[in-house]
Amino acid sequence: MSSDLIIRQLGRQPYEPVWAAMQQFTDQRDSDTPDELWVLEHDPVFTQGQAGKEEHILAPGDIPIVKVDRGGQVTYHGPGQLVVYFLLDIRRRKMGVRQLVNQIEATIVDLMARYQVTAAARPDAPGVYVDDTKLCSLGLRIRKGCSFHGLALNVNMDLSPFLRINPCGYAGMQMVQTASLNGPQTVAEAAPQVTEIFAERLGYQHIHEQTGFAKDYVQAS
Repeated sequence: MSSDLIIRQLGRQPYEPVWAAMQQFTDQRDSDTPDELWVLEHDPVFTQGQAGKEEHILAPGDIPIVKVDRGGQVTYHGPGQLVVYFLLDIRRRKMGVRQLVNQIEATIVDLMARYQVTAAARPDAPGVYVDDTKLCSLGLRIRKGCSFHGLALNVNMDLSPFLRINPCGYAGMQMVQTASLNGPQTVAEAAPQVTEIFAERLGYQHIHEQTGFAKDYVQAS
């Protein structure tokens, strides 16, 4: 069963119902539950991780702030940003959380290499960077040996809300997106490549594409 991977295409969703669904899925899964990737975009929202400090939220304005249970500081989600949530049984896969982070970061590095763009991870700050600009944010939570939350890749979005915060706790951190780097121009272009590269890196043999949420946990609509 560990070679099976379900990829769920969820479209554009509000943040909090999806977060609740991730928690419920993780709490209800058992040793035979296939791993899943949830692929989506979010309505505009700032999310503040467990290490989040209030001083990193500068001027949120009309964008809501949600305090969440992932690692890391504050970041922004909005339309035009690819979000992939990794609902994996890492204990079953005999992976540590650092290994999973490395694989997620390497997936985005591999994606950008397809477009002749050099991207890299940093040992001091999770995520993927191009030169001194941040392209992809990353935050995870592990519960019962299983991961949830994931990555947020800036594709073709309004980056101005990032100016209302210190992204990931770094004052003055400059954000960049794939469209301005001659990389993927749309979420629809980026998403299948990200899931394909990740599935290949982790050796999943059986990929099942689905649309929408399963019926046995919280609906997010």
